[in-house]
Amino acid sequence: MDGRRETPFTRTAKEAIRRIPRGRVATYGQIAALAGRAGAARGVAWILHSSSEAAGLPWHRVINVRGGISLPRGRGFEEQKKRLAAEGVAVGRDGQVDLKRYQWEPAEGAAARSAAARKFLRDFLESPSIFRSEGRGRRRAR
Repeated sequence: MDGRRETPFTRTAKEAIRRIPRGRVATYGQIAALAGRAGAARGVAWILHSSSEAAGLPWHRVINVRGGISLPRGRGFEEQKKRLAAEGVAVGRDGQVDLKRYQWEPAEGAAARSAAARKFLRDFLESPSIFRSEGRGRRRAR
């Protein structure tokens, strides 16, 4: 996508994705929060789908909130797994990555850019899971 036509969210999300170091992963939601829109994980997926190759983004370092590769087998799963393994990230047969071991923790300065990023990181660090065990998609009661 032409940089002049990108939204501020797209530009900021791409910057966050570029900062994920080799051997680390981030979740779609984590990138969305760092870009100032905590609920926009699908927007991050769209950015990666539409411009990762042209923009030179390390798309393989972004995984889902459960620590898994979201791409289907035969449509990018194997490539993402291979790229992560080449960077030293252990990926299980099922595409799972140990987030406690490999999740990128941005420097406080980067995370402090937006209230959404600070809230995401605070919530994430306070709880091992942001979903209730009863069902996917329901936020934990506070």
